[in-house]
Amino acid sequence: MFTPKRILFEKNALNYPIGKQIYQEFITDKEINIIELKGGKIKGSIPGTTPKDFYQEGKNTLVVGVKAGLKFQSCKPSAHYQLPLLSGCIGHCQYCYLNTNLGDKPYMRINVNVEEILNQAGNYIKERLPEITIFEGSATSDPVPVEPYSHLLKTAIEHFSKSPNGRFRFVTKYTDVDTLLGIDHQGHTEIRFTLNTNKVIQDYERRTPSLEKRLEAAKQVITAGYPSGFLIAPVFLYENWKGDYKHLLLSLREQLPERFPYPITFEIISHRYTPRAKQVISEIYPDNRLPMQEEDRSYKFGQFGYGKYVYPKEALQELTSFFRDEIGVIFQDRDIQIKYII
Repeated sequence: MFTPKRILFEKNALNYPIGKQIYQEFITDKEINIIELKGGKIKGSIPGTTPKDFYQEGKNTLVVGVKAGLKFQSCKPSAHYQLPLLSGCIGHCQYCYLNTNLGDKPYMRINVNVEEILNQAGNYIKERLPEITIFEGSATSDPVPVEPYSHLLKTAIEHFSKSPNGRFRFVTKYTDVDTLLGIDHQGHTEIRFTLNTNKVIQDYERRTPSLEKRLEAAKQVITAGYPSGFLIAPVFLYENWKGDYKHLLLSLREQLPERFPYPITFEIISHRYTPRAKQVISEIYPDNRLPMQEEDRSYKFGQFGYGKYVYPKEALQELTSFFRDEIGVIFQDRDIQIKYII
């Protein structure tokens, strides 16, 4: 569970049940600075005179506010739309794309007008009838660390369990899933876990649970009957990467229950970065050892019109063959589906 150093309540946030609930949860904790903002000046309430210091303090800050605009962003290929319940993440994963998207907003943010957000999701579902509409709950966040006191995921899971044409999904590195295990989800919510090798976790994924802890939480979720999957990302090609990723797959195989009600999905994404990401990462993590040497990469334009550095074509082909072959062998007696390897 994420316990922040400071909680900033935006104007009107305390007029909503979740805002009041969070306020009561932490008001007696003398170690936490509770701030009720009069205006919208969030940055002025977070200390730090350099980008690095501000980022570090922002990662220890929780903002409780009201989502103003209710136009949902698209979320291809993961889902049809983002579900904007939260933004931000408590982790210090040096490679994360959120370092670019939210570099000047590194704090966790909870939107308390959940009923309005879910009602708007209903409008999008109606527009696409009779098709199924999928909403992604972690496009700009990892929502699990604040779940013990926000209960936003629980609320969304219960909401979509009653929706014939709405589906919900999210991905996490964290393990605070206990309050989700007893929900009658009707199979309408998919919970995925992001996994990586012990080396990658130790080198780049600071303030995140170990691989073993993630696998234990994943087993709980699968046993609770949720559609489940695993995002292996980002895949780094380093000395003995094949041995380490094979060990990851074998460890996952050992943790999977004997039976599960839905196919286990795999999404595999190789490491890539944009020039802007490299600049931001170098500012906030000046001691990083990420492999970001342009001479070792190929430059590729993505679907959103900007370029990024990816592994060369031959290396990506080797990566793809490795994961298809190893997953096919290790999970040959299990119901699994590889959604994509990129």
